[in-house]
Amino acid sequence: MKNILLIMPYGSVGGMERLALSFHNHYKKKGYNVKAIKFIKLQSDIINFGEDELYFKDKDFYQMSASERFKFYLTAPKLLRKIIKKEKITHSIAFGDMANFFSSLTFTKEFKIASIHALKSVEFSNKSFFNSIFKLSYKTSYYFINKVVCISKDIKQDLISKCGFKFVNKLNVIYNPHDLIEINRLSKQQIEDSKELELFSQTENLILFLGRLSIQKSPWHLIKAFSLVLPENPNSKLVFIGDGDNEVREHLNKLIDELDIAKNVVFLGRKSNPYNYLSKAKLLALSSHYEGTPNVIVESICVETPIVSSFCTKGITELMGTSDITEVNDNIETESGIVTPNLFFGKLGIPSNNEFIEEEIKFAKAIKSVMKSNKHQNVLKKNKDILLAKFDIDTVTKEYLKK
Repeated sequence: MKNILLIMPYGSVGGMERLALSFHNHYKKKGYNVKAIKFIKLQSDIINFGEDELYFKDKDFYQMSASERFKFYLTAPKLLRKIIKKEKITHSIAFGDMANFFSSLTFTKEFKIASIHALKSVEFSNKSFFNSIFKLSYKTSYYFINKVVCISKDIKQDLISKCGFKFVNKLNVIYNPHDLIEINRLSKQQIEDSKELELFSQTENLILFLGRLSIQKSPWHLIKAFSLVLPENPNSKLVFIGDGDNEVREHLNKLIDELDIAKNVVFLGRKSNPYNYLSKAKLLALSSHYEGTPNVIVESICVETPIVSSFCTKGITELMGTSDITEVNDNIETESGIVTPNLFFGKLGIPSNNEFIEEEIKFAKAIKSVMKSNKHQNVLKKNKDILLAKFDIDTVTKEYLKK
């Protein structure tokens, strides 16, 4: 019998957390014993694991004093070790750098699986204490990990060539799995809030962002591009689903006021079921500085909503199309939408000014192209099955556990 532990920092609505929930539900259906540990459990958590859920703290890191945080970081591997021993865990799967790092330091004997979900060289360009620790762990403590899953070919190559990852033989490229049947079922549920239901009845005019409002996602690029769409589409709405960094949200509010587009931008916060919103949007927009293979792209393909995304990683073209595209210098049409040039220029952080750049103009052009007809949705419907074939949840979850 397999006893599986899923390890993650939070229970928010991010891609890694939704992925962990998919793993949990699928492995339970297979008859395995599954536990999920959150380092931080909050009342606002969207992702929950019921009776299988464990946690270390019930307040966020920013609510802790410096000494509390330091104590937590020191004791987390020991606490994790106790759970692994108590639950007689045979396989552990960690999601993201912090979970991977603490898992590598438990010195337990289960089959340890780590997973990396973003282009780390870009993330590490933002100098911080933890980024330094995580990068060092790629040459040290990952020795104690049995298998390291990269969710795209580009992430694997980036780890080797730009991050000095030492244990190359442990790296495996496995795409994120998706329970496509469940996503489609949830996408057909009724939106309960009457005002939101009315808003999402205007499908021809609705642009959706789904994810965390973070520096990585750089949503200011999307807002600026949207302001260029409005003159031709004055009734269109840009809707954000997801929470995020307070500093980022403050910057977005100021930018929206400066551009005088507040009546056209809506923030809905977290949603336990984002798929019924996604399925009703005209398009999904993603303006990230960097990504791995974002789950929301696959989810959008599944519910037949076209996508406009920046070339935030070569992995984006692995998801959105069938051609081997390695460079994007102008807008490129794919089987699921349009990929626009990269919006990252070597420095992470909230921008110091709001001057428009050429790449935002091209992003706006792509949005207008998708909005003016059903062409992109029709192409997506035709190619949907081909695009989704490599994300079968049964195949992928087996690959994770394979020794």
